[in-house]
Amino acid sequence: MDGLPPGVSADVSPDELPEGFSTADPTGMDTGRAAGGKAQEAEAKKAAILEQCMTAEARERLSRIKMVKLDKAKQVERMIVSFAMQGKLPGKITEGKLIEMLESLGAQTSSTASKITISRKKYAFDSDDDDDDD
Repeated sequence: MDGLPPGVSADVSPDELPEGFSTADPTGMDTGRAAGGKAQEAEAKKAAILEQCMTAEARERLSRIKMVKLDKAKQVERMIVSFAMQGKLPGKITEGKLIEMLESLGAQTSSTASKITISRKKYAFDSDDDDDDD
């Protein structure tokens, strides 16, 4: 550690610690390294599968979709990876095939699509139905 005074070591053996203290990282960063490494490895494997299964145009379109609709892009990625793992992909996915997949996902989720309603607040001094003949 750079902030320690000269002659002070940051390495402490467990038997040198006072009772009730531990050598665990209080920020929790140490425990997340193994899980983070596995997640990175899985993400790299998914990226490699997508690169093998898709044309450059399809990957480019999926990356643009990912910027706008992350959840839909993730759904398509999971679908492509699962098809590839099961061996159900006849060839590389083109941009047209990707559009078909997106449309099929859109048809499946359109029934559960959220509806936006706008409700305006009514204020005591804002009465439209009163006489506006001023």
